Amino acid sequence: MVRAMTDEARQAPDARPDISVAIGGFQKLVGYRLVRWEPGLAEIELEAAAIHTNRSGLLHGGVHATLLDSAAGLSGVFCAVPGNVVRATTLSFSVQFVAAARTGMLRTIGRKRGGGTRIFFAAAEVLDAQGRLVASGEGSYRYIPGFEPPDGAPLDAPVRGRA
Repeated sequence: MVRAMTDEARQAPDARPDISVAIGGFQKLVGYRLVRWEPGLAEIELEAAAIHTNRSGLLHGGVHATLLDSAAGLSGVFCAVPGNVVRATTLSFSVQFVAAARTGMLRTIGRKRGGGTRIFFAAAEVLDAQGRLVASGEGSYRYIPGFEPPDGAPLDAPVRGRA
């Protein structure tokens, strides 16, 4: 069971995970940000703009898929060891588009559902600014050898061989 951090823990500088280790080039391109990260849970937000829409003016399905896969994947790679990271790659992911969304704030919550020492399973939901479900997804992920939980490996350690 995932337990939420207390308000005191959230505000204590030493208790907050270093979310900068979760930033990648694609995240910067899309523009989402990680706002909550703890064991088994990740929450990301995106201020969806015109650049994220399709030619019908609706949020592009690829944006939904990106947010879902990112939040679900991050939910399984939390690492409490300062300077270290846990890394994983997506094996499979399915998306269910539930409702149309336009521009505005989107919140995506990913939760690790289970797994073992090499593979984990996670699910995520995209909610619009009114809290309505827009899309959901489920995936399976493989930990990258040498970067497994709970300790992971140093952020600058090279990824060797196949992921």
